[in-house]
Amino acid sequence: MNWSLALRSLLRKYSGRKHPLEYHNIYQLIVLVVLSAQSADEHLNALAPALFKAFPDMAAFLGASREELFPYISKVRNFGHKAEWLIAIAQQVKKDSHIPLTLDGLTALPGIGRKSANVILREAGRPAEGIIVDLHVVRVAQRLGIVDEDDPKKIEKHLMEILPKRQWEAGMAMSFLGREICHPKPDCPKCLMRKVCAYYKKSVK
Repeated sequence: MNWSLALRSLLRKYSGRKHPLEYHNIYQLIVLVVLSAQSADEHLNALAPALFKAFPDMAAFLGASREELFPYISKVRNFGHKAEWLIAIAQQVKKDSHIPLTLDGLTALPGIGRKSANVILREAGRPAEGIIVDLHVVRVAQRLGIVDEDDPKKIEKHLMEILPKRQWEAGMAMSFLGREICHPKPDCPKCLMRKVCAYYKKSVK
């Protein structure tokens, strides 16, 4: 399968669409991305206004204890660790203007892995240095038949090998497809990828 060709319709539909997290600047984006692991975007968007009123910029975390963050993030999974990460990031970065916007710079910060860094770079409008692989992408890539494994790092490596750099937006496009149509129980009749989808071909036999 020529996946560069097969994914064009998906890229046309989703390329450039803003991430579902509701942020207004890079500082807010980083905070929400750190909090987002194992938490729904809608839940984070609901708590964001109060959190950012109390902590309006990176410098606001500098003198804070993790316990001071708890009232705002206690409904987020692993909130204790995430509070520590946010404070540690602030201690390294100091202020918003010093936030690094490279893959290496972002992944050097506590609580930010490749997926999170790729999301931040995409939303900041920076050139892609990798491909976003979240839980939705793992599911969609497996169902389409692009991969037969569930290790995000291996999936990202494979996608980077088979797609030209101009199509590395495909990760976020697959994420949107997974959020909207290719759920754990997929709505295949509505999916624009069904003609090339291994899962759909098996299901209609």
